[in-house]
Amino acid sequence: MTGPAPAAIGTLRSVAWTRILASARRRLERAGGELSGTITLADPDEDERRLIIGLTGVHRPPGVRAVRIGLRQLDAAVAAETGLSLVDALAVLDGPVRNRPAERSAEVRARDEAVANAAARAGSHADRPWFLGWLDELTRDGTLTRLVRRGDGDQLGWACTVLAALPIPAGQPLSLPVLAERTTGNTKALSGTAISTLVLRALARSAGAPPPVTAAQRRQRWAAAGVIVDDLASQVLVLGLRPPQDNVVAGWLRTASAAGIPFRLTLHQLTIDPITLDAPDVYVCENPAVLRAAATEWDDRRPPLICTEGQPSAACHRVLAGASGTVHWRGDFDWTGLRTTAAAARQHGALPWRMSTGDYLRAIDAPLADTEPLKGAPAPSPWEPALAGVMATRGRAVMEERLIPLLLADL
Repeated sequence: MTGPAPAAIGTLRSVAWTRILASARRRLERAGGELSGTITLADPDEDERRLIIGLTGVHRPPGVRAVRIGLRQLDAAVAAETGLSLVDALAVLDGPVRNRPAERSAEVRARDEAVANAAARAGSHADRPWFLGWLDELTRDGTLTRLVRRGDGDQLGWACTVLAALPIPAGQPLSLPVLAERTTGNTKALSGTAISTLVLRALARSAGAPPPVTAAQRRQRWAAAGVIVDDLASQVLVLGLRPPQDNVVAGWLRTASAAGIPFRLTLHQLTIDPITLDAPDVYVCENPAVLRAAATEWDDRRPPLICTEGQPSAACHRVLAGASGTVHWRGDFDWTGLRTTAAAARQHGALPWRMSTGDYLRAIDAPLADTEPLKGAPAPSPWEPALAGVMATRGRAVMEERLIPLLLADL
């Protein structure tokens, strides 16, 4: 096709044509390029009114509220003016006319393919409610559409490949680059990428928690799945650990225990100088206030006390993996506390410590009890199923600090 003369196509760049051609483009894109129907120009100015009269041969009086012209009639007029069809002229002026119905159909197919591919790569997670809810959420909030539009739909599949490798068993943590290389072949694939964001959203949903937004929350979420982002940032607060090993870290811990001094261990230290705990009983609390209260009246003959400070870290799991005695575990009376207690029972054979229905009711009914509404998705209490039901009925959480006198008496 011979191109139009510059002067001819330049005619269509005049102000009088601007709204007419913009309206024609919108109509054509909605109709997939079909020259059907009419376009309407509301409140035309004098130049637009005169142009429409010239294009249609029909008089429109001054002050007319709206004028219409059929697309086929406009196509013929543009061809007479420039030698180009309406569609070709629009392409020369502002780029090709899009076929939006075809684009939407292709987009739907791409989303469906991405979801099917994700489910196929999710392993044992594929039929779990949290996984299905995660996929539905990504579809509803537009995340999947954005990935598809920029050609990254397969990142959802890679995220599912990573999820299929998680959680990593307690005591066998992997560094984030190693996990990335094993699952994607790229050591940097999980470092601040769209894939890592998708994985973290899935892990948060599986735990009934909101998606992490800070670096600390992201480290915590990875650590809960057994993945180490930073072995110095992964820490655990302890009191009274007396490991038998002859290494630097074990010596520090024995000295701190004798003095009743709380000690903060890093995963890096535990990796360099592994320790074990030969005590017949090891107690685990969630809140530092409990450990701080225990330190004020510490006796070196008391059992070791470990504080998770919320979600247990990889360092915490490493210490507990070396415990030969019974692990007694407790958390707050909230849904997260129930989840971490159930997970500790599975991973470490832990026994719930003051986590019964009676303990909850005594705490919540105590005079001046400081409680707050339960938040997040409900969780079961497998060791005592009635507990979760009673908590849901009461609708209140009880923080561990309410039980400090009772817990210190146990120790």
